[in-house]
Amino acid sequence: MSSPKVIVQIAVAGAQILGKAFLAAGRQAVQNAKHRPEGGISGDVAGVQNATSGSITDKLTRDHRMTLDEARLILNLKKEDPAESVLQHYEHLFKANSPPPAPPKPAPGTRATPPLAYSHYVQSKVVRARERIDAELKAAEQPPASPPPPASPADASSTQSGGKPSS
Repeated sequence: MSSPKVIVQIAVAGAQILGKAFLAAGRQAVQNAKHRPEGGISGDVAGVQNATSGSITDKLTRDHRMTLDEARLILNLKKEDPAESVLQHYEHLFKANSPPPAPPKPAPGTRATPPLAYSHYVQSKVVRARERIDAELKAAEQPPASPPPPASPADASSTQSGGKPSS
């Protein structure tokens, strides 16, 4: 066999192997994209998907897209911490992640100090966490919804006769 023919055969065989490997990898990627495990975290916030009851806490979780526990974790709070510590932790974290004021211009011939790092993302999470905790505190202060009014005697007599109005 000639040398160029062998090289071409090796190249063709290698291309076939790589083609099959890429095809199999593509099929597996499609299967992985379609698969959603039962208890896995989806693209949604973990607690929001589970907030399906009609309670005020679940409503707040859906509205704010953050659970109360997640808000406490962001602000580094414990359940028993008073409401004043929420404000203290919020102010500290908000200031720590705020952009620094503009530095004065350096003197000619000197280097400017690099700006301090800050995170707009973390700062916005801190704001959302405080909003979530404040909403929970407001909901706790409000009296619970009153039960529905009792049925009138006319309604009671119609339901006793099998739901048909008496004639």
